Amino acid sequence: MSEESNKSLVPHFAIGAIVIAIILAVFFWPNEPEVEPVPDVIAPTVEPITAEPVVEPEVLEPVEPEPIPEPVEAPVVIEPIPEPEPLDTSDGAVKTKLLTLTDYDAFARLIIDESLLQRFVVMTNTLADENISPSHNVLTNPEQSFRVYRQANKDWIDPASYKRYTPYVDVLDSIETDSLIELYEEYKPAIKEIFAEISSPNDDFEEKLVEAIDILLDTPEVPVPVEVFTDSVMFKFADERLESLSGPQKQLLRTGPENMRRIKAKLREIKESFKQ
Repeated sequence: MSEESNKSLVPHFAIGAIVIAIILAVFFWPNEPEVEPVPDVIAPTVEPITAEPVVEPEVLEPVEPEPIPEPVEAPVVIEPIPEPEPLDTSDGAVKTKLLTLTDYDAFARLIIDESLLQRFVVMTNTLADENISPSHNVLTNPEQSFRVYRQANKDWIDPASYKRYTPYVDVLDSIETDSLIELYEEYKPAIKEIFAEISSPNDDFEEKLVEAIDILLDTPEVPVPVEVFTDSVMFKFADERLESLSGPQKQLLRTGPENMRRIKAKLREIKESFKQ
């Protein structure tokens, strides 16, 4: 409390003396006129007029007011600021927060329970290098297998193969981008710590994340049906231009035109959020 505030709490007293004045009665003696002598007459005895004693006014000593005690301020108690609880980076905690962003049951069936943050970091770093690391997927593989149909002695991707990815895209599309970015910001310190263990000192995770997004956004749009062929090991794109694409881009093509359109739209939203 300031000194000026303290002074305002003390009342100002005007101290003076109280004087009691007593009004005295004054008696006059009359001037009598001269008169002839008269026979002796016993004059009545006249009592002399005695003036009342003058009483001096009583002067009272000024009374000093009792000092008002200074107000005692209550001690200011500063509550200690509680230490923030350490961020729970366990798979259970991360998965629980992810599942709150969208349909719980649908997402729970698709997400992998083991080493979620590590998988996310490694997968992002691998995508930025235009590669795929199947052992670090964040989501489970589709239950249905890749299918083709044969027509005019050529193999074409069956539209049913595209539908395998629709549940994944539905979940991704249902997540609010702002909520996803907010969750990312919460776990950013842990993510950067994991990234520092697998990257060069000058690398930045968010730059890698944007690079990975750009690679997927650069995937060309192609008309359907899409011709493929097999070399007895796996199916490849018959169009050499498509086959020369990076692994992540070819994987995105296999989700089908509609799913790829929806995935790209979400990726653009995420990328724009990093620019803000």
